[in-house]
Amino acid sequence: MLRHLTSQLTQYDEHEARSIVRLMLSDVYGLTFTDICAGALDRLDDAQRRQMDGMMRRLRAGEPVQYVTGKALFCGRTFHVRGGCLIPRPETEELCRWIVREAAPAAHILDIGTGSGCIAVTLKGEMPRTTVTAWDISAQALDIARENAALHHADITFRQQDALTPPDDRDTFDVIVSNPPYICRREAQEMEGNVLEYEPHVALFVPDSDPLLFYRSIARYSARALRRDGMLYFEINPGYARDIRELLLSCGFTDVTVRQDEYGKERMARGRKGAQSTE
Repeated sequence: MLRHLTSQLTQYDEHEARSIVRLMLSDVYGLTFTDICAGALDRLDDAQRRQMDGMMRRLRAGEPVQYVTGKALFCGRTFHVRGGCLIPRPETEELCRWIVREAAPAAHILDIGTGSGCIAVTLKGEMPRTTVTAWDISAQALDIARENAALHHADITFRQQDALTPPDDRDTFDVIVSNPPYICRREAQEMEGNVLEYEPHVALFVPDSDPLLFYRSIARYSARALRRDGMLYFEINPGYARDIRELLLSCGFTDVTVRQDEYGKERMARGRKGAQSTE
């Protein structure tokens, strides 16, 4: 039965198809590989079989398995996901771990472009004494983020806010973190079809003519809104690592650091607000 399900996902190689099917069976039915080998699929009732048939149709069409199951694992926690938010990714986990290692236990943190809320909820969960605020321009994403905060009993303040027109906050936050849109439209042809067709474009793309659009706005806002010695953390497009470093320096940030992810790509950047960071 597992082999039959796997063989339907012809757009993937065998290993990836098997992983997708096993993830679906685990998330939806709680089945382990041992359960499957012991014939658990043959014992599904009619309603469960109809449900599985519907999920397999969606997977065959290329929909990401996380949207099909409604779940994604991030930093050891399960998050609700659906089409209104990006699927949390492993490189963003590394960004969260960096912040947890460096931030003060009772810091006031702002997550700009929260999406599913995975960063905000994770930071609150790992550092319970923090005060966490999270923005997103999408009302749909904020609904999902609130669900995830409630699921994990995380006290977070959510706000619908466009990162390109931020308020005039000053000396408010100790940490600002953002995983903003950073993929140029010209890069779309290189992307996986299931990402391009199903994940929200508002959270993915920036104009080809201005790839640093969101970074510039957030850096300038952070130069005002962070307290002195406050930290700004970004997930970044590796192709613009040097430009983002220069942007942070031009905004008065010090101790600017670009870090690689586990695959050796420059994927994260961080800067400290100095005495002159007052744009």
